[in-house]
Amino acid sequence: MSSVKNLKKDINYTLGDIISICQIATELNPEVKKAEADAIVDEVIVTFDDLISKVNAKNVENKKAHYKSVSAELESRANALIEKVNSL
Repeated sequence: MSSVKNLKKDINYTLGDIISICQIATELNPEVKKAEADAIVDEVIVTFDDLISKVNAKNVENKKAHYKSVSAELESRANALIEKVNSL
């Protein structure tokens, strides 16, 4: 990870895209239940808040390892959310 700024952008763009996909799915496909899509969006928002608070943590000893772990967590949680969106 080259910088904290880029990590924050990655979190924002990745999770923002998942929210957009949920909204598009509900608009284009009448079979998609809006309540299920809204639950996924709520989970995305909680994930965003959690990851940003981890990035902004000040009491970290090894910052490089910490940011790598946050980046890995972003990838795993985003993949899980995408699986949920695909199951809509």
